[in-house]
Amino acid sequence: MHQIDLNCDLGESFGTYKKGRDEEILPLITSANIACGFHAGDPSVMGKTVRLALDNGVKIGAHPGLPDLIGFGRRNMDISPQEAYDLVLYQIGALNGFVKAEGTMMQHVKPHGALYNMAAKNKDLAEAIAKAVYKINPELILFGLFGSELIVAGKKIGLQTANEVFSDRTYQHDGTLTPRKEKNALIHNDEQAILQVTRMVKEGKATSQQGTDIEVQADTICIHGDGPKALTFAQLIRDSFAKSNISIRAIGDK
Repeated sequence: MHQIDLNCDLGESFGTYKKGRDEEILPLITSANIACGFHAGDPSVMGKTVRLALDNGVKIGAHPGLPDLIGFGRRNMDISPQEAYDLVLYQIGALNGFVKAEGTMMQHVKPHGALYNMAAKNKDLAEAIAKAVYKINPELILFGLFGSELIVAGKKIGLQTANEVFSDRTYQHDGTLTPRKEKNALIHNDEQAILQVTRMVKEGKATSQQGTDIEVQADTICIHGDGPKALTFAQLIRDSFAKSNISIRAIGDK
């Protein structure tokens, strides 16, 4: 039987601004990536989301991003490896305070948005992020795009890594995600997305935008919790995987 983790970016509300449907989607996932205040989230939202994850038996991870609230962390910034190290260390530490206060432990770290995509290609940034994760706790699992520099850096420093695939994103021939600014970046058809992600898990392959098959490794699947059909889609994935003999469980669970 194939095994897969379902992760979702959560805790992305800020002050009076509400984003996503965290309470409803948490029962459907196994790992929560909680925003740490730079691209989204605030202390109250972080604490509430940690408690909600615990109530639902969902593993907790830090979701550090670039300091860009207005751009939601999706705009590239010209930061040095030292700056990447510092901002990731700071954000993991912030969320870890809430996690420790609840008497539990963090499972993983997954960078957000532009930081994630930059680290997928930039070796120096990837190594700085992996170092920050390792220094906080070498037992943490580093989530990254499959085959990316972030996965390579995590393995190099001695971290357990999880190769991530996306159910609702399209891929280029080199395995990178199609940039969001391009019109075909997102898959809006549920059936098409289910077929893609099922093939990724069972066959280790996906079809690129150029029409060629690419090799992928799927340890964890990202479900975007802020999408208009996120809840429906999460349930569709669960139902489809049950029929396809794919077991859903967190990375750390055997």
